[in-house]
Amino acid sequence: MINRLQLDFYTRDVLELAPDLLGKKLVRIINGEKNDYYITEVEAYRGTEDLACHASKGRTKRTEAMFMEGGHIYMYLIYGMYWMFNIVAGKSGIPQAVLIRSLMGIEGPGKLSRELELDKSFYGESLLTSERIWLEKGKKIIYFNSGQRVAVDYAGDYWKNIKWRFYISDDQIQAG
Repeated sequence: MINRLQLDFYTRDVLELAPDLLGKKLVRIINGEKNDYYITEVEAYRGTEDLACHASKGRTKRTEAMFMEGGHIYMYLIYGMYWMFNIVAGKSGIPQAVLIRSLMGIEGPGKLSRELELDKSFYGESLLTSERIWLEKGKKIIYFNSGQRVAVDYAGDYWKNIKWRFYISDDQIQAG
């Protein structure tokens, strides 16, 4: 039986969802084999007012998935070679997403997408119904850290300095 997280988990504001993703189990089926990973670092991107968010430029073909109801996947390509895996947050029509930056044992968003074989084919897919990727409850987090988002200097001082990156280390996860 799959114990995947349900719609109400994802349809919250991105600033509530992002830190709550830490420690959650990401399940990925690759070549018929189930692989479990734990989320250790994320970044929040919050709608049209957030100048670091792709949706700040409006609704486009690229950002359409960000306008979907929470629980969908938003994928985009950077540098022509790295797919970035994001989980859409909130209600439909309000563009918010969480970039998954690291998993336990896999650091960096480009590396994790390569390791998990995530690409454009996941764009818009629902974590609620997918047979190849979903989230489960995971591990209990004792506390988490926050810091500046990475590589968003283009957004201006306020948006580059806001502490919407959330992360944990192994000692912040409760055993069991």
